[in-house]
Amino acid sequence: MSTASRQPATAPAAAPSTPGRTAEEEQITAVADTLVLAYGLHPAEITRIPEGTATDNYAVVDRTGRWYFAKVYRGQDRLALERASVELSEYAADGGVATARAIRTRGHELIETHGRLPMSLWSYVPHTETAEGTLRGARWAAAGAAMGCLHRRLATHPAAAPTLEPGAALCDVATARHRFERLILAYQHRPTLGEFETWALQAARERQAVLGDVERILASLPQLTVQVMHGDLAGPNVLVTNDDVAAIVDFGPPTPGYLAWEIVRLGCDPKSVLSNGVESWLKGYTDLALAYRDANPKAPADDLVSSLRVGCAAKLCSTFPLSAPVERPHLVDAALESYARARHEVALMLLNRLPVLEEALSDALR
Repeated sequence: MSTASRQPATAPAAAPSTPGRTAEEEQITAVADTLVLAYGLHPAEITRIPEGTATDNYAVVDRTGRWYFAKVYRGQDRLALERASVELSEYAADGGVATARAIRTRGHELIETHGRLPMSLWSYVPHTETAEGTLRGARWAAAGAAMGCLHRRLATHPAAAPTLEPGAALCDVATARHRFERLILAYQHRPTLGEFETWALQAARERQAVLGDVERILASLPQLTVQVMHGDLAGPNVLVTNDDVAAIVDFGPPTPGYLAWEIVRLGCDPKSVLSNGVESWLKGYTDLALAYRDANPKAPADDLVSSLRVGCAAKLCSTFPLSAPVERPHLVDAALESYARARHEVALMLLNRLPVLEEALSDALR
């Protein structure tokens, strides 16, 4: 749902299905039918939004000119998890968190499952962009405050109470080492490698070589907060307008995880780090951390102070997206390649400069 803010090119509402229509036209026809039957909404325009890895997303304008965002699920097998994700988004919104609101069907359901398409319908968040690569200036503090508000609310979720868990359990380095070995072998056994695959192989070797450093980082971590989190709190799922956070979108189901990882995942968005430069980014990250603390004062200080170590370890242990050409080739495009290079560069930067960065962050939070 992170693309709900994009302003798509307009297109007329789909006409009834006829022989010879494309699959895209048939899908839009099905979306239109579902909107009418399940929601009582009569669309004037339906436009496909290209982004969306697990769903097909559409901007919808009804006959009164009101905008909506339609999210079509691919198959029925994950609908229980998708419903739990929508429920978590609603729980956050009920606690004052800035999110898009789900619109219920005529039968008061969060997801329509009885018609031609499984679908959820959402309020549309206009005139925004995502936070991926765009965190700068006052946006750092705005992102920190919004995330702190979110985590404060989710700490009360009935699925799991916050607990303190050993930070060393964040990553399994032995498993990561095995995954990198398999990935390197997979690339080596290919008869030819493209330019990105050649780079990914070299990056995988570099990551494999520093896993001993990752083990030492993990061993140095204190106990950290584990609680229900957003689940995918990255730049593409935070919508910003001017210097404010307009909405946090695309929640996962209510699953406990390390708070520090979610903080650093957004605050150390690779594109924002590289677009700002390390020194400017560190100032922004500090502003984010201070605003987060103000919005979520019950969060232990260690979650913020240790967040850079957590981010460094987690990024270096992960084989994705280096593994995408081998394991998920359908995802490989120019955007993913750019993200992979940026993520790798930032992970190594964190490793090389971690003591200095962490000392500066710790001093600011005292």
